[in-house]
Amino acid sequence: MDTTKARSWRCVKIYCGVTVAIITIFIVVSIILYFTVFKPKDPRIIAHPTNLENVQFQLYPNVSINATLVLTMTIDNRNYGGFEFKDSVAYVYYRGMLIGEVPIEHSKVPARGSFTMTTYANITGGKMATDPDFYNDIASGTLNFTSTTSMHGKVSVLKIVKVGAKVDSFCDICVHILTQEVDPVCHSKVEF
Repeated sequence: MDTTKARSWRCVKIYCGVTVAIITIFIVVSIILYFTVFKPKDPRIIAHPTNLENVQFQLYPNVSINATLVLTMTIDNRNYGGFEFKDSVAYVYYRGMLIGEVPIEHSKVPARGSFTMTTYANITGGKMATDPDFYNDIASGTLNFTSTTSMHGKVSVLKIVKVGAKVDSFCDICVHILTQEVDPVCHSKVEF
């Protein structure tokens, strides 16, 4: 009888030891994978040069500019998790003054993939003309804008784990008045 209890106690010890070893290995491998392969990386935003559309320029009796600013951007997701974001708004500024809002429809950027989107911002120069540097910018031939966007959504890793995330995007946009070319430069940052 004592040998049976001793054997069953020994089996319980071996079972517990193997279970602890497997759990420890799983935790160590998970930590290593998180800090190497699955470490969150900021997405790369590639802004493509575009142009202005529907440009209307008037000097007299008041200075006014009406144009559609076309922005084409590619979001390059370098992570092993896809990012699905909700509807959001991009804000366009001229020298710190809000001059336009651009709606961005919800979408999904696949894991280790890319997503290209084109947005249109209607720019009216009436408000911009109140800035004291506006006429100097017109004389120089370039108008400089900035754009900010916060996209809220979820990152899904291996279609199992879903984590809330926010991607903040910042763009510097240079518009060449004579050629009507638009040269944007963008960067982004992810927060979990």
